Amino acid sequence: MRITKLFSEFFKSESSGGLILLCCTLISLILVNSPLGEQYEHLWHIKIGQLSLSHWINDLLMAVFFLLVGLEIEREIYVGELKSPGKAIFPIIAALGGMLIPAGLYLGININAENQDGFGIPMATDIAFALGMLSLLGSRIPLGVKIFITALAIIDDLGAIIVIAIFYTEQLRLDYLCYAGIVYTVLLLLNRLNVQRVYPYLILGLVMWFFMLQSGVHATLTGVLLAFAIPFRDGGAKSPSYIMQHTLHKPVAFFILPLFALANTAILINPTVLDGFISSHTLGIMAGLLLGKPIGILLFTFFAVKLKIASLPEGVNWNLIIGASILAGIGFTMSIFISMLAYTDEYMINISKLSVLIASALAAIIGLFWLFTFTKKNQAGEEHSEEVEMP
Repeated sequence: MRITKLFSEFFKSESSGGLILLCCTLISLILVNSPLGEQYEHLWHIKIGQLSLSHWINDLLMAVFFLLVGLEIEREIYVGELKSPGKAIFPIIAALGGMLIPAGLYLGININAENQDGFGIPMATDIAFALGMLSLLGSRIPLGVKIFITALAIIDDLGAIIVIAIFYTEQLRLDYLCYAGIVYTVLLLLNRLNVQRVYPYLILGLVMWFFMLQSGVHATLTGVLLAFAIPFRDGGAKSPSYIMQHTLHKPVAFFILPLFALANTAILINPTVLDGFISSHTLGIMAGLLLGKPIGILLFTFFAVKLKIASLPEGVNWNLIIGASILAGIGFTMSIFISMLAYTDEYMINISKLSVLIASALAAIIGLFWLFTFTKKNQAGEEHSEEVEMP
């Protein structure tokens, strides 16, 4: 199976970044629940201009993260797993199942509740964390599984972007939205005029981000729109899209996402939070991530293969798909991000985050155990087979 240099770099940075995310989360939880907790929380609310530090991280730096996500989606469409309809259909169907079933499960559990806005929380998969967990198993995991879960998570991110744009948009300011549209038209015109320098796109992208921020549409969506305006051309090393993607990998994996984790996982675990933890809302999130994700992915892909709509990726069997689908329940970054869009009440945000962290941790442990057990048995079986065949 052919693997591009860019994918190899992406996998390494994402998997390493996932482990750093885990460390940052633990540091944040320890600090906020220590005697330094009040000062730690105050740190993220320091005003820089008109916005707090946490707002700059969540609105501006996460727009850079979404820019990288958009560039990854673009590359997958043009030269990656999504280029060939035959290869693309399997992860697309898997992602659909992994989004629809968790959302449906959450809504079913919360059918008579007032907090149905949380349905988008269990729909997401954290690509960095999932690949970080896969990296712990090293060469035991076939490349096909890594490519599958990467494509699945990227499509998942696209679904999350659509959900954010449609369901988690505040009151619209059409004037600012029109201004953003005019700037984006200029960006597309630069693309058509074959402008290869990246700087004009970044400067205009920053202007569009400001207008999007004022419009009520979440400003992070600017990153995705900007990604599709930056010229892809042949996707080679001189392509503006390639250069931008290559440049952003490490800053996003080793700075932006860890900073996001430090700022947004500062959950004060007190009796109030624990008393309200057992609720239909938390049950919906955890059931969506731990049960809805694997059930949705397996159900949709199983019928797609049986009906000959899709076929299993090269070098991948159903046991590996089961393990990957469990790891897809690691919602973490994206689920926490959606939690903050779904609710304004600090208490609801905190119990949502705590539910996501617990469900993501369990999904990581169960998924790793499944894959470790299966690959161990598989390797033992192959060794036994080789011993039998030897003269």
